[in-house]
Amino acid sequence: MSEPSILVLGLGNDYRGDDGVGRVVTRRLREAALPGVVVREASGEGTALMEAWKEADSVILVDAVQSSARPGTIHRLDAHAQSIPAKFFHYSTHAFSVAEAVEMARALGQLPPRLVILGIEGGDFSAGGTLSPEVARAAEEVLALLRQEIQNPVISAKT
Repeated sequence: MSEPSILVLGLGNDYRGDDGVGRVVTRRLREAALPGVVVREASGEGTALMEAWKEADSVILVDAVQSSARPGTIHRLDAHAQSIPAKFFHYSTHAFSVAEAVEMARALGQLPPRLVILGIEGGDFSAGGTLSPEVARAAEEVLALLRQEIQNPVISAKT
């Protein structure tokens, strides 16, 4: 039996301040060159996400979210245990965002066996900005959480 494939997708836009945090985290993870882990970056457009994860056993998305929590707050969402709140991704420039992609995949029976979202609450999504200090600190914490998620890839039953 082969090892399950783990896909880590860092989402966001490097040119919109805290929105780039998913990509920052995954670039750091890529440097570690962990065996059995594929690390990619994406904009977060829903149909592209569904295509990217369709062959993976385990998927971890890292993205900025906006839910009115304090900037730097870390959210862990398991797509098999809960629906993904669309309000987390309301700032997205895509009409079909992460939440819609997850819920569409669920409706079509196309969720990967394991799909976890690690969301970092953003505060500044202005054009051209860099990560805010709170979000940069949270990115370090999420990098450690990612390593834990990768070392313990518990596969959920498909819903």
